[in-house]
Amino acid sequence: MQGCRVLVGVGGGIAAYKVCEVVSALAKDGVEVRTMLTDAAQEFVTALTFATLSRHSAYGDRDFWQPLHGRPLHIELGEWADVFLLAPLTANTLAKLAHGMADNLLTNTVLASTCPVLLAPAMNTDMWEQIAVQRNWQQLQTDPRYHTLAPGSGLLACDRVGAGRMAEPSEILPYVRSLLHTQGDRDLAGKHILISAGGTREFLDPVRFIGNPSTGKMGIALAQASLHRGAEVTLVYAPSTAIEAVRALPGVRCIAVETAAEMRQAMLDHFPKADWTIMAAAVADVKPAHYSPEKLPKSALPANLPLATVPDIVAELASLKQPHQRLVGFAAQTGDIVTPAQEKLVRKQLDAIAANPIDQPNSGFGSDTNQAIFLDRNGRQHHINQPCSKLLVAHQLLDFIQAIK
Repeated sequence: MQGCRVLVGVGGGIAAYKVCEVVSALAKDGVEVRTMLTDAAQEFVTALTFATLSRHSAYGDRDFWQPLHGRPLHIELGEWADVFLLAPLTANTLAKLAHGMADNLLTNTVLASTCPVLLAPAMNTDMWEQIAVQRNWQQLQTDPRYHTLAPGSGLLACDRVGAGRMAEPSEILPYVRSLLHTQGDRDLAGKHILISAGGTREFLDPVRFIGNPSTGKMGIALAQASLHRGAEVTLVYAPSTAIEAVRALPGVRCIAVETAAEMRQAMLDHFPKADWTIMAAAVADVKPAHYSPEKLPKSALPANLPLATVPDIVAELASLKQPHQRLVGFAAQTGDIVTPAQEKLVRKQLDAIAANPIDQPNSGFGSDTNQAIFLDRNGRQHHINQPCSKLLVAHQLLDFIQAIK
């Protein structure tokens, strides 16, 4: 994120307080952040707050006619930005954007910019559901510059329960980071991507199971990246400590499973319609040979636990794969990660594989960052040798898959 430039336009709504977290997180990532506030926004959060969090002056309408480096402020800022975030987007600003109006610093800067614009509206439910507001919202979505995060439902500041809550920072931040990578290109539009995530559990009895430390974060990052690039996404996820991140995936079809058998069935059900399938889940290799429907007393636990193998999901999918489909696996390894990944790529007839080290700091299970080496069936390799966010790893993997011949 170093050197990336994000312009944040803050509208007049109580949800402006959430934007403070967004600005702070981007600045900590090394992103250059500039903020501008409408007059109404400054009734909720001060310009000083955003100036402090962004480490740079915050702009308002009083600055509109003050040149920056000798050039009009809205021109300078519009040309400067790599991504423009508008949050909270009010009904008033939404209407102005839909009709190409420019009567303040924020709307003039939108028209003076060419970068991707991410919109995160927030308003009362009745306001949001007005025909005119919905018409304006739909109109903006026909413009490829605009990327949208529709409001969620819940208890609003006006005590109404319904649609109108601005997207959470946990939804906004990944989208901004995706736009910085893609520059707004929806290069996966029209594709259906099927992704597995998390670690399966194989039960001995209702309370004991064989499992692994996978949290599903890598699969969730792949779902986010694919969605942000315009794909239709189905995520089959096993138990995950990142469950809140799963719930923050509007537009993704999420299917919860627990065991390898349940994951196999879900993957088989959705595989025929998938253009790309990415098996990021850590699926069990074995399970207890016998299952007790009642909790076993400690005295009844076997000294030696008989095990049975579980179905090899990715190999089965490979046997069903059609010529237009691409199938990608993951290999979590220690030590030499390339040799076993290469062997798995060939043996399971995959199009590509992502090998990632689980014995390196800030990589592998449970980490927010990762390292990886991608290999494809044609001998190409792509190395990510330094830990970076799993979202960035996901985008690089999607780029790698896109280039498979």
